[in-house]
Amino acid sequence: MRRYGSLQAEALASVARRLVEPLPDSPVVMDVGCGAGSMSVPLAAALRDHGGGVLVLVDATPELLDAACAAARAETDGAVSVKPVLADLAAEDPLSFAGPVELIWGSRVIHHLPDQLRGMKRLVEALAPGGWLALAEGGLETRFLPWDLGVGSPGLQDRMAAARASWFVSMRENMTGSARLPVGWNVALADAGLGEISAFSFVVDHPAPAKQLVRDWAVDRLTWLNEITGPHLHPADRDALRRLLNPSDSEYVGAREDVFLLETDTVHVGRRR
Repeated sequence: MRRYGSLQAEALASVARRLVEPLPDSPVVMDVGCGAGSMSVPLAAALRDHGGGVLVLVDATPELLDAACAAARAETDGAVSVKPVLADLAAEDPLSFAGPVELIWGSRVIHHLPDQLRGMKRLVEALAPGGWLALAEGGLETRFLPWDLGVGSPGLQDRMAAARASWFVSMRENMTGSARLPVGWNVALADAGLGEISAFSFVVDHPAPAKQLVRDWAVDRLTWLNEITGPHLHPADRDALRRLLNPSDSEYVGAREDVFLLETDTVHVGRRR
């Protein structure tokens, strides 16, 4: 998570400034599902430059919450109060502690909830009148491998993307209490009670030849994709993945000079009426 966050840092800093700039003085900002703090740090810096405020960090994993708090506090210069809250967004009334919040940020959190619309409504309830909900969900498929790797058949990443989509459908279908969200995010935000709905996208671009940090991230990403898509792939693709993930192999992805990172994420924004 930290590796990935560092690769997104510049883009997320711009997003945080954009979201914090219209807020009132001394706002309360919440980062739900904060993880290791990829967005917590940019939000803390943006709040500091805004004149201060409160940053509430919410996560269900203590180790991640501790890491996010430590990283965010290092950016505040004492101008921002960082408050950690150990809570699961899927639990009952997880946000009642916070009081009115001027901005809630959630990145790739809602799609993990059994009832996504209900989760959004609960976030909306935590907003102050006129407060903003910003959800980073969707975008374009992350690209990091050349089309022809010289290992197996060309187009491996496209086949993994299709297999990942099948895995995601299965994952959601097997959730207890799972409910479909058969609309786009703009419609879902309106259904959750928000107005002034808009969206914007940001790009993370590390072209080849990339620094070692990108190659190390590519190993992480490919390892995860291998774990979730393996059963859905042809044996020849699984053989190619074994080679790409073997540090002793000449085709090891962590040593290839043609690995890159190109990602476009979309942020969906709405305001409580």
